[in-house]
Amino acid sequence: MSKLTLDRILHTQGFGTRKWCRELIARGEVSIAGTASTDTNAQIETDNLEFTIFGKLWTYREQVYVALNKPANFECSRKPSHHPGVLTILPDQFTRRDVQPVGRLDHDTTGLLLMSDDGAFIHTQSSPRHHVPKVYIATTHDPVTPDLIELLLKGVKLHDEPNPLAAETCRMIDENHLEIVLEQGKYHQVKRMLAAAENHCTALTRSQIGNLRLSDLKLAAGEWCYLDATQLALLTAPFTQ
Repeated sequence: MSKLTLDRILHTQGFGTRKWCRELIARGEVSIAGTASTDTNAQIETDNLEFTIFGKLWTYREQVYVALNKPANFECSRKPSHHPGVLTILPDQFTRRDVQPVGRLDHDTTGLLLMSDDGAFIHTQSSPRHHVPKVYIATTHDPVTPDLIELLLKGVKLHDEPNPLAAETCRMIDENHLEIVLEQGKYHQVKRMLAAAENHCTALTRSQIGNLRLSDLKLAAGEWCYLDATQLALLTAPFTQ
């Protein structure tokens, strides 16, 4: 169990500076169990804590783990250049508590994107050394052929990469769609691999990370959810398709 003062609790949840949070408390904007809490020095138990602020219920989370069904034309950057950043989809509090995308999807790539303020989690999930498999569905310009599948499994040479890059698994879905599983996470990897194999990727979505499937989360494009302990465990469990 841990206890924090209420102003620090609000600060850790991204509601502003400690000074601003104390002002909110003094104004009676924060309630616990239906009672306004105006004592900024009171020690509050954080385990299973829920409080109401600005009339909305908020659950205290020491760290945030989020899954987003990323829509097209959003950038996975805190400083986007040409399109809105994915953080604009989430509550403003997440930006202030330094929630970040776990790795990146291109602005026109859709699908499962993890976000967190847990640095160790971000590193484990995004570092190629940890071999976290990611499943993509690619739409191809030219028909998918057995030769294309064989080449992607064997490995293709990409510019600026010392060794050929190969898919962990790859299978044809239909004439113009294939499923490809990668572990490396190189820049524009699926698109570059298809181009190196003399095809072209016209659309790309990420459907799965580890054993966490976007279809199981039932998120429409632009929707997000918190991940619970069971769902987080799927990210590190032995991989299955």
